[in-house]
Amino acid sequence: MSARIHTPRRLAALAAVLAASVLMSGCAPSMQGDVYQGGAAMRPQTVELGVIEGTRGVQIEGTQTGVGAVGGAALGGIAGSTIGAGTGSVAAAIGGAILGGLAGNAIERDTTKRNGVELTVRLDSGRLLAIVQQDAGEAFRPGDRVRVLSDGYTTRVAR
Repeated sequence: MSARIHTPRRLAALAAVLAASVLMSGCAPSMQGDVYQGGAAMRPQTVELGVIEGTRGVQIEGTQTGVGAVGGAALGGIAGSTIGAGTGSVAAAIGGAILGGLAGNAIERDTTKRNGVELTVRLDSGRLLAIVQQDAGEAFRPGDRVRVLSDGYTTRVAR
């Protein structure tokens, strides 16, 4: 039996897939009440005043951009291709790619999951809203006076 040697080309491909996976995992937009995306600057928002009626901790589901699945499939395929020879190597590469894709997708989803808070706000107008935003450590309590800011697409609660 001969040992399979990892060529510089194969190692470079593996490094590129890993780098892309790490870089893309940080691309999810923030859902914190005090973080604005660049496009929100200088865009008018309506402001309504209200009182917190209740809070509840929630989980904000992680993103699934496909980077985890693609990266996992590539790594699994490369790892699988080192097993056996001929058709056995091809079958192992295909199996490795499938399992790697499933694992990569699950890892991406789980690593991008965030803690959130659901805030129920009674506006001064009498209207009741529930808004979910990422838990940024800013403790809202029932009875707190707050501002509800909305630009028509994004609504956030702030002090």
